Amino acid sequence: MRPMDDLRIRAAEERDIDRVLAFWREAAEGTSVSDDRDGVARLLARDPEALLLAERDGELVGSVIAGWDGWRCSLYRLAVLPAQRRRGVSRALLAAAEERFAALGGRRGDAMVLDANERAHRAWEAAGYAPQPQWSRWVKTLSP
Repeated sequence: MRPMDDLRIRAAEERDIDRVLAFWREAAEGTSVSDDRDGVARLLARDPEALLLAERDGELVGSVIAGWDGWRCSLYRLAVLPAQRRRGVSRALLAAAEERFAALGGRRGDAMVLDANERAHRAWEAAGYAPQPQWSRWVKTLSP
């Protein structure tokens, strides 16, 4: 495992959109109807701090969308470059997302996770999230 001090977490900017879309094609499981330039631009315009990027040595190695609507903390598009998996990238991204939520007053994180992505299930469980079958999503209670 590489030391985490070389990992930089930051909010995405408009100049990152094409890079993020290319990254998702390589690193994310599945696609979304909003995985296009306009969809990401709308996200950044509405909530400029929501799309968190992890970079190592200038390379985009991870992402998560940490959305806050004033009521609920929602996590989407947690993705890590295959060559960077099991090196703490998702853990660092989720910690940054949870810090963001706590600063905004959020109390529970809901994660959208594909049922078939068992590798992702292990990552979410390791981060303290648990499946909620009645809702088909995973949630974690955040400290106020």
